Formats: sequence, structure tokens, C-alpha cells
Amino acid sequence: MQYVTLNNGLEMPQLGFGVWQVPDEEAEPAVAKALETGYRSIDTAKVYENEHGVGRAIAKSGVAREDLFITTKVWNSDQGYDATLKAFDASLERLGLDYVDLYLIHWPTPEFDDYVDTYKAMEKLYHDGRVKAIGVCNFNTEHVQRLLDECDVVPVLNQVECHPYLQQNDLKAFCAKHNIFVEAWSPLMTGGEVLQDDVITKIAANHGKTPAQVIIRWHLQSNAIVIPKSVTPSRIEENFNVFDFELSADEMQRISSLDRNQRKGPEPSEMNKR
Repeated sequence: MQYVTLNNGLEMPQLGFGVWQVPDEEAEPAVAKALETGYRSIDTAKVYENEHGVGRAIAKSGVAREDLFITTKVWNSDQGYDATLKAFDASLERLGLDYVDLYLIHWPTPEFDDYVDTYKAMEKLYHDGRVKAIGVCNFNTEHVQRLLDECDVVPVLNQVECHPYLQQNDLKAFCAKHNIFVEAWSPLMTGGEVLQDDVITKIAANHGKTPAQVIIRWHLQSNAIVIPKSVTPSRIEENFNVFDFELSADEMQRISSLDRNQRKGPEPSEMNKR
């Protein structure tokens, strides 16, 4: 496992396990398999409705709590100062934990204009020691800049859709300037279209690896944090088996040339679902 050091000094596994779109009853065996495989970072959210399953897997895993890195998120309908504090308490109870390592705002929902108050509530949780780090998801540069201007704690990371067809290079550069990591959700692209790309498949064949392993390795070597999701035991293992090879500078460049700005999820400024 490789770790990165966040801007508050906290160490976080660079490769984690995501459970988006995993039903609660499937989350428990999937997370159990991930922990058995060697993952130590688990990424969930209130809106995924699987925090109970994640919590059960953690409780039964036998892995020491201090060796785990658990992320969850405040949903759009729970934004605002007081509502965020209540939502955090509810997430903590569902997870069966005393604290979480990372708490994130799931979307900025700029139409409602309450993400600054939400973040200030998260700053309180951070200062009270109930979370070890705070950050954001799906924030464009203007949303992050507003937090930098109006709040005290710099987000440790910005979790966004990112894959070879949507590389987010401008956002990555902005975040890097402010010592904010980019964390890739949907790192293999929803629908898997990029897994069939000739560039990816040829590089995979050269290394005796799968296209998914090559893409995860590309994320890691690009200094991104990455959280692939699967409920298939063999793929959970496959996605973790990426530390025994390295992409060359030429291979990295060939993958970087695939960027199409092809987004599968919502554009953050337009996502106002509650």
C-alpha cells in the first residue's frame, strides 16, 4: 500500500475502496473482501444508503480502527450548519464508529448557496476532533476558491469524476497549487468505455495486466488518490494488485493524450438535486 500525506499531516492510503451504487446488503461482504485483500481506505456516503453495511464489515474485520481510513459525506439535503452537524451524528451512528477520518461535502449545489455554512460546520467537527480531515466532492475551482476565501481550514482533497477520458487537468493544477489532493471517483469511467480503448489495451498487454489495472496505475502515478468500486471478489483483488509494475513516461503520456473532457456524471454547477 502507498500512502499520501494530506495538507494537515494526516496519512491516507492512495488506493481505496468505493461503495457507490452498492446496496447495503452487498456492502458488507464487498467491504469485508476489500479489507481481507489489503485495502485500508473505505469511501461511503449518506446517500449511498450503505453505511450500515460498511460499519458491519468494519466491526467484523478484526482490523484495528487506527489502521483504517473511513470517509463519508454530507448529502445535499443535509447542507447548512446545524443540519450538517445532525447528519454527521447520524452517519457516525450508522457506521458504528466514534470518529471518521474524512468528511466531505458531496456536491456544492450552488443554487442553494449553503456549502460555506456546511463547511464551517465541518470545521467545527474537525476542531472538536470528531473527524481527522475535511474536504469536498465535485467542486469546481470557483467553489473551492470561495472556501479558501471565506473559511479557515483548507480542504485536504477534492473528490471528482476523473478517468483517462476526463482528466480534469485545470482543476488538478488549481488544487495542487493549494496543496489539495484530487481523488478520482469513477476512475475506470462509468460504463467502462475507456477499458476498451486501444491505447489502454495495448499497454495492458505489454505489462501482462488488465486495462483496469493500467488505468488505476496511471491515476497513482499522476499523484491522484483513487477509489475503484467492485462487488466481484476477483475484481476487488485485481484492482488492488497494481503495486508490482510501473508505467513508463511514454505510456503515461499516451494515456494522457486520451483526454476528451467526456463527463459521465453531472456538471457540478448544475447538480442541485436534493
